[in-house]
Amino acid sequence: MTDDVLTADQIDDVRTRVQGLMPGVRSDLEALTRIPSVSLDSFDQAEVQRSAEATAELLRAEGLEVEIVSEGGRPAVIGHLAGPEGAPTVLLYAHHDVQPPGDRADWDSEPFEPTERDGRLYGRGAADDKAGVMAHVAALRAHAGRLPCSVTVFVEGEEEIASESLPRILERHGEKLQADAIVLADSLNWAIGTPALTTTLRGSLRAVVTVRTLDHGVHSGMFGGACPEAITSLTRLLATLHDDQGDVAIEGLVHEDAASSDEELGFDEARLREESGLLPGTELIGTGSLLSRLWTKPAAVVIGITCPSVEEAGNVLNASASAKINLRLNPTQDPQDAWAALQRHLADHAPWGATVEVELDEQGWGFAADAEGPVYDQARAAFADAWGTEPVDVGIGGSIPFVQAFAERFPDAAILVTGVEDPDTRAHGANESLHLGEFERVCIAEALLLARLGAMGATGRD
Repeated sequence: MTDDVLTADQIDDVRTRVQGLMPGVRSDLEALTRIPSVSLDSFDQAEVQRSAEATAELLRAEGLEVEIVSEGGRPAVIGHLAGPEGAPTVLLYAHHDVQPPGDRADWDSEPFEPTERDGRLYGRGAADDKAGVMAHVAALRAHAGRLPCSVTVFVEGEEEIASESLPRILERHGEKLQADAIVLADSLNWAIGTPALTTTLRGSLRAVVTVRTLDHGVHSGMFGGACPEAITSLTRLLATLHDDQGDVAIEGLVHEDAASSDEELGFDEARLREESGLLPGTELIGTGSLLSRLWTKPAAVVIGITCPSVEEAGNVLNASASAKINLRLNPTQDPQDAWAALQRHLADHAPWGATVEVELDEQGWGFAADAEGPVYDQARAAFADAWGTEPVDVGIGGSIPFVQAFAERFPDAAILVTGVEDPDTRAHGANESLHLGEFERVCIAEALLLARLGAMGATGRD
């Protein structure tokens, strides 16, 4: 893969040091997980502040100069520790805010009390992304007193609410975050035992469409059959988002195949069904390879509808109804172009002359990495050292808009999207968990990456 810059003894030494640190790393991870740092407005933001302060203390303990910054949003933590003169600088990113826990009844243990079962640590944020925070801390601890390169750690506090203040942080504090390589630890690995670099991410767009057919609700018996009703009209409109095969039918969206084939990565329908929980008898939708459908082709999903509930429904022709549409976009798609395409499509397909209004809720760019060069070579080598098997390049169907923000702000840096999760992590859902064996390998890989970049004297892509 690359001319090795570390000897076998050096690699074994790093691995042994990290393994010895893992009990303390896990203890600190559990302490972070107990802080319910949900960044949504409806939750106690004092807990997000407490999480930032706990993260800052972890970094100070490793000798970093640390500050907590807030540019109109949730608190973020920036820490820096200089390495040898002339060594490259590596920026390590993670986020300390978490998703809401949801319904307690859906959890098998308390969401904010980390609990081990069958080699996995369960708890909200145990994986996404407090394990990312602790992977960075573990790598620093592995090199305590002999850091091979300069390191800056940036731990965001509002990734789960779309990183709204991140552009201001990058604008006002960007000089502190300049780096030759950026490690963004918020993705996942391909499978237990198989590491991955995420090289593409789909973009995203959310919009609310409202359909109006009447200026007020009227008796369904007296007017039904002649006057169109809003919910029926809305569902007909939503059905036009896909063709009969299940492909997205919005003209103007980019459709491309994934660089990797299903066969190359051993991905098939059985694995997709198992990982997604697809019910027996439910057919897959769309055409092309499974990985293309999941990574690079657009997807359209209705994620919410506002209308009378079944329990509250009366015999009425409803005057209006709304739905929230979530589009996932090809990594290269301009979200503004996608927004224009969605507006045109909904206007052109309004059923029975219904009034259609569309409001943009959120949009974000995708990401496609030029994953070549010495930094990527050393990252792949570090993964191979830690796992004992070669890593694979993967795409992610989900969106991480902040990745593109870093790519734009630091165009000369090599961006490595890594992660601590696996296909059974269930991030954002009930019973989120971290595979402890994989977490150890993540920590080893990151410590080895710092060692490799320091030994190589890497200065970016070239």
